[in-house]
Amino acid sequence: MLLGKVAGTVVSTRKEPKMEGLKLLVLELLDVKGALTKNYVIAVDAVGAGVGEIVLYASGSSARQTEVTNNKPCDAVIMAIVDSWYMGEDTVYEKD
Repeated sequence: MLLGKVAGTVVSTRKEPKMEGLKLLVLELLDVKGALTKNYVIAVDAVGAGVGEIVLYASGSSARQTEVTNNKPCDAVIMAIVDSWYMGEDTVYEKD
């Protein structure tokens, strides 16, 4: 699992039929201290995330293990919205 911040959305009117109805989001990747890395990935949203939220996502074959993405041709899936994040005694992130 990796961390990212939802930076935007992707709209595609023509796509593989197995991808119909799936919401695609642009994630900017985060390091373990919460800093944006300027690296991006497009992920299928399996949990209803929105722009600005911090999320956990999986990539590779693990991305096809959710109910939403099972047997779908995807390489990244958002599988959790982060409520809080701690490193030792330090709070890195708290959702408003």
